[in-house]
Amino acid sequence: MKQKIALITGITGQDGAYLSELLLNKNYKIYGLVRAQDDYFKLEYLKIKNEINFLEFNLLDFEQVKNNINTIKPDEIYNFAAQSSVGLSYLEPYNTINFNFNSTLNLLESIRLLSLSGKQIKFFQPSSSEMYGKQENLPINESFKFNSLNNNPYALSKIAAHELCVLYRRLYNLFISCGIMFNHESYLRGDNFFVKKVIRESLEIKAGKRDFLFVGNLNSKRDFGFAPEYVKAMSLMLQQDKPDDYIIASGKSISLQDIIYYVFDKLNIDKNKIKIDKSLLRPVEVSDSYGDYLKAKTVLGWDYNLSFYQVLDLLIKEELQNS
Repeated sequence: MKQKIALITGITGQDGAYLSELLLNKNYKIYGLVRAQDDYFKLEYLKIKNEINFLEFNLLDFEQVKNNINTIKPDEIYNFAAQSSVGLSYLEPYNTINFNFNSTLNLLESIRLLSLSGKQIKFFQPSSSEMYGKQENLPINESFKFNSLNNNPYALSKIAAHELCVLYRRLYNLFISCGIMFNHESYLRGDNFFVKKVIRESLEIKAGKRDFLFVGNLNSKRDFGFAPEYVKAMSLMLQQDKPDDYIIASGKSISLQDIIYYVFDKLNIDKNKIKIDKSLLRPVEVSDSYGDYLKAKTVLGWDYNLSFYQVLDLLIKEELQNS
């Protein structure tokens, strides 16, 4: 059987690293798109850096994108390259919207042009639960409408890229699947994300290196899962007979306060070490959000069985092992 080739943009991030590990175990040849300033720690941590073929080109330059895709002719593309911080998107709306939309457009148009010469490339786009904004009814499923009015620049950029994928799929009959991803954590999560920040800074408090944990809105509830399980769903989407969009979620929400209290109790830290910092409050805050992954379970055969407390135990343990 011919070895499959995958191109992964944003390969040095959490999802790019775990998906690479998964696909290497399935005997894929992997090309990873990197930037000069990228840190390879996550790939080194998983001991897979030497098995990846790295490429460096600008996703905002259409000719570079088209020429590189034409050269390697991948069977599958997983597009993780993005400005993915909601907080940063308020400060940098132009960069967020410009990059997240136009990089996706350049990839899709390159795939469309290659399809004219008979090469079919399957494309995975990670969409975001942020696209739904505030919703009256929960859980969220694939039939829900996106909320671009009461939302943030990151969410808007992901809505635009998602709709672009749907358009290219419909108009040009391309195999494009979007995974609407709810929050998913791991030891390899970026330090600026909530759960990673809470665990790391709590351990610093425990070690006497920090006095307080500063947080924003503790009443907000979110659906959190485990990244190594979520990348399995991404791969499954591109093994189907036809493309579609799927919500990937745990199906439950947990409050940010419950997460902090659990970590503090686990590490035996006094709750008076928690301080509210109003500068960390977002202009638009969603009070509760969780997804229904029934479609992914039924069609893909993907299931998810971890409680977030189990995930927190795993994350604390791994953080301690590596501290």
